[in-house]
Amino acid sequence: MSSLKVSKICCIGAGYVGGPTCSVIALKCPHIKVTIVDLNQARIDAWNSSDYNLPIYEPGLEQVVRETRGRNLFFSTDVDGAIQEADLIFVSVNTPTKKSGIGAGYAADLNYVEKATRRIARTATTSKIVVEKSTVPCRTAESMRTILEANSKPNTHFSILSNPEFLAEGTAVADLLNPDRVLIGSLQSPLGKQACEALCEVYANWVPRERILTVGLWSSELSKLAANAMLAQRISSINALSAICEATGANIDEVAHAVGKDSRIGPQFLRASVGFGGSCFQKDILNLVYLSESLHLPEVGAYWRQVVEMNEYQKRRFTRRVVDALFKTITGKRIAILGFAFKADTGDTRESAAITLVKHFMEERALITIYDPQVEHEQIWMDLTEVSPMYSLHQIKKQVSIATSALDACMDAEAVVIATEWKEFALLDWESVYENMSKPAFVFDGRLLLDQAKLTQIGFKVSTIGRGAEIPEGLMI
Repeated sequence: MSSLKVSKICCIGAGYVGGPTCSVIALKCPHIKVTIVDLNQARIDAWNSSDYNLPIYEPGLEQVVRETRGRNLFFSTDVDGAIQEADLIFVSVNTPTKKSGIGAGYAADLNYVEKATRRIARTATTSKIVVEKSTVPCRTAESMRTILEANSKPNTHFSILSNPEFLAEGTAVADLLNPDRVLIGSLQSPLGKQACEALCEVYANWVPRERILTVGLWSSELSKLAANAMLAQRISSINALSAICEATGANIDEVAHAVGKDSRIGPQFLRASVGFGGSCFQKDILNLVYLSESLHLPEVGAYWRQVVEMNEYQKRRFTRRVVDALFKTITGKRIAILGFAFKADTGDTRESAAITLVKHFMEERALITIYDPQVEHEQIWMDLTEVSPMYSLHQIKKQVSIATSALDACMDAEAVVIATEWKEFALLDWESVYENMSKPAFVFDGRLLLDQAKLTQIGFKVSTIGRGAEIPEGLMI
């Protein structure tokens, strides 16, 4: 059987996965034409902007787009045209958690995946390799294959592959350039293996062959959910231990360091925080919970659900710590929230812990000022409106304001909360911050970012996640 050669790639979806992934493919495969398509005209206009004001902030991404756009990388709203000319099509559309109907709150909403699949079937007149890039439940590829085969034109064949992404926002470009592994799942038929090899050859332009793993379709789909679930599990585990540290006087940094020195465990993802966020962790765990329960494995579902419940508990616990420290009430008190993105080096706010913190502080009738160096103001208002449906935007703005700098956000505040680990917060002129705050001035470090001793010396009352007051020897049992 002759091998398939990919010379033209189409990516449906110009978001956080499709945009960076296919931009790097274009960079490393100058002989392949890559077209990223999306129905959102504003998003495509941003990708094509003359000043490279891209719709996604990701370190290194602008340089990649500058080098490739107009050469072999193109952004367009002509979805049908790109489908028609492509040899290989990535489906990289959003798969949010369902908000209504069967599986609401747990199952993935595959509406966009189905629409993209039906559009491919309707448009394509030649055989294609269709690659499932979105994070999806196990056996979604089977549904895509059924739709494609039921609607395909004569002499048109579709080979389905699964190629999940394992990117970390903030380091996505570096992850793509030097991945730990590239996972490709296929049907174990001759045509399936041939399609798999074609995609392997694309990645082999820069990824060593030993890092390209080929597995069955269902194993590939489940591996993505499993990887994110286990990473999130580590975060919830260390956060659970942080609560014990605060109650006993232990230091979570020291505990994590000691535990991470065990070669069987390692140090990664053992940093306590106010809680994990992002587009994948919670969504993928809830997806795994739904899958487990659908397969009549309730104990397995309950196990993974606890990872998410611990994450929510950590955010509630942090809020309570702020309220307790501020003399049991924050009504009418000014609180500065530094950081709104779910992590540093990204503008993504999906499932950000900061959203939940602001919601809780609003419920306590505090006055909140938010600053984040990358998140658009419009996105902040959108997130707060969505998380607090009982409040109108006008009502929210009575309690919440957005500052243009960290110093402005802290002006006249009674407390500062570190919600995102942006480096600039560690480098702030904290003496100036202290001078312009109400006294006593409190700092709550939810990201283990600040030098607690230095801030205490300045005069701050500092509360750091995972650190409690040391218990005098005479009080120990």
